[in-house]
Amino acid sequence: MFPGGGQPNMQQLLKQAQKMQQDLAQAQQELAATRLTGSAGGGLVEATVSGSGELLALTIAPAAVDPDDTETLADLVLAAVRDANAAAQKLQADRMGPLTQGLGGMGGGIPGLPF
Repeated sequence: MFPGGGQPNMQQLLKQAQKMQQDLAQAQQELAATRLTGSAGGGLVEATVSGSGELLALTIAPAAVDPDDTETLADLVLAAVRDANAAAQKLQADRMGPLTQGLGGMGGGIPGLPF
């Protein structure tokens, strides 16, 4: 299972695990600091989320507001938030994917861990 048939170097494995943990923490901080914008209705509604998916701001152009048609405005808000969240999920996959794949070893996760 291990090269040369010997036992794994536990010190080296611990160092690698600590490095991966630091890399993951740094990636999470970078995601939280990143701002992504989604829009709907040709820019009438814009939603800004963090890279971790937290809704930070919502901008609605006056032209999008029709008191007799609040349903369309609600649809535009939903679409803008979904667009921004899709961008955040893609960024998360791009940034975290390589880091979390390294935790899986050879084809399966580490037993007892959620990844």
